[in-house]
Amino acid sequence: MLKDKHLTVTVSPHIKTALSTEKMMWIVSCALIPASAAGIYFFGFRAALVIAACIVSSLLSELFCTLLMKKPATIKDGSAFLTGLLLALCLPPGLPLWMCFLGGFFAIAVSKFAFGGLGFNIFNPALAGRAFLMGAFAKEMTSWKTLRVFPDGITAATPLNLLKEQGYDSLMKVYDSHSYLFKELFIGHVGGSIGETSAALLIIGGLILLFARIITWHIPVSYILTVAIISYFTGGTFGIIFHLLSGGLMIGAFFMATDPVTSPLTSKGQLVFGAGCGILTMLIRLRGGYPEGVCYAILLMNSVTPLIERYSKTRIFGAGKNG
Repeated sequence: MLKDKHLTVTVSPHIKTALSTEKMMWIVSCALIPASAAGIYFFGFRAALVIAACIVSSLLSELFCTLLMKKPATIKDGSAFLTGLLLALCLPPGLPLWMCFLGGFFAIAVSKFAFGGLGFNIFNPALAGRAFLMGAFAKEMTSWKTLRVFPDGITAATPLNLLKEQGYDSLMKVYDSHSYLFKELFIGHVGGSIGETSAALLIIGGLILLFARIITWHIPVSYILTVAIISYFTGGTFGIIFHLLSGGLMIGAFFMATDPVTSPLTSKGQLVFGAGCGILTMLIRLRGGYPEGVCYAILLMNSVTPLIERYSKTRIFGAGKNG
């Protein structure tokens, strides 16, 4: 007899894992250590201050909100720490620290707790914080601090900015050749946000998440593949490599778009979500007013996640089309 036992009948997908939320958050944070270290190496101690300011602000905001809403303290689960770290990696290294604190507060208090806390937020908190700072302080958010001085150091604006605002010829005047440009983009020795520059280290971090089964391949692959296809038809082989390695694509594809709270749970839904992010990213990069489109592309797709899940979920066995 099944006395005192219950069977739960639900529609797939059935998520079962030994990993707790706390462990998942800290694994993701650890996967970002290489990119964070590279950002500090390339941009200097100022980048470390921005990272610290965003993390401290996020942790304090989390504590404040839980006390204000009389909820159990969640500061130890790692979600606020991860939000602060992700926010910092999407910011310019020269951003004033008080703006970093404001961005961390917005990400936690407005983008997360205003919707009910972890698991209820509609938008990715870190990206929402970045979008808020971009809207409120556009000048500071597009003022790129030069790299630390190296014998062959590059001190120009971001490659995406150069291509968008000054054209291909100006980009090549700075980087001389395609091979040199691609090498610098791959290792991260270019201007940009703190943690977005090194595609190599972000890919390594993404592979860690895949092997640890924190994320699945569906969103990163569909996102990156969509960008590659559109880039090929608009810029050939150069366009593919340039757009894949530039800006926040890698951190967005592996660490932002895969947020389990704000992205679809079904495999089909994740493929659609990733493809949508890729289309919007390239639409903004090629036709929009901003040189980068990852942040707004993911936020826009966050808003349609419930709709995607509605049309991609599996029907309950034995139920009709409307069941």
